[in-house]
Amino acid sequence: MNLLLLEPQHFIDERHAELDQRQLRHVLDVYQANKGDELRVGVINGRVGSGIITHLSAEKMQLEVNLDNPPPPALPLTVLLALPRPKMLKRSLQHLTALGVKKIILMNSYRVEKSFWQSPWLSPEKVREQLILGLEQARDTVMPEVILEKRFKPFVEDRLPALMAGKRGLVAHPVGGESCPHLISEPAVLAIGPEGGFIEYEVDKLEQAGFQRIHLGPRILRVETAVTAIVSKLYD
Repeated sequence: MNLLLLEPQHFIDERHAELDQRQLRHVLDVYQANKGDELRVGVINGRVGSGIITHLSAEKMQLEVNLDNPPPPALPLTVLLALPRPKMLKRSLQHLTALGVKKIILMNSYRVEKSFWQSPWLSPEKVREQLILGLEQARDTVMPEVILEKRFKPFVEDRLPALMAGKRGLVAHPVGGESCPHLISEPAVLAIGPEGGFIEYEVDKLEQAGFQRIHLGPRILRVETAVTAIVSKLYD
């Protein structure tokens, strides 16, 4: 945890906050902080700054908060991610959030197992938990939007064109295409397939929607590794 992320209910008034849950345990067990110590803090969808511990016990912690800086800028990138298996989903959501992606669309694909859509890790509470961990890692505060698209064809044909307006479309695929571009400046929509990749029909549909095939070379990477590698290469 590189940022103590506060929510509106934590605030006693504009300058003072009180915590009594997961963050308190982290401060006590990992930071081993004491009264008077200064911590990096931020408020959900708000500014970042510092908090001085004014009270600390095993039950609660109180902070005097000064939020004087904006959060880091977001990436101009939307990621379409074929729904991965639950363990990989958790890591992927954390990584994308830490990298600054603010719109994540979890989509269906032929190779996505139907059981994945029944996972408890897709509940709003569990998804938010992973996003919070990603924000804390990157010292960010702005919560990404996560959208579920359970039907591939209607999404690509009916809703994706509007999402693509004014953006560059890229689909990661190990067969054909060009090497992943480096340090682009324009907004983009990046599609990343499941384990085994998109099937050819799906790639064709994405290309019809204006996407360009890209690859990272001959090595086949796990989804969460490919996510990090491609996003890091696209934007500085």
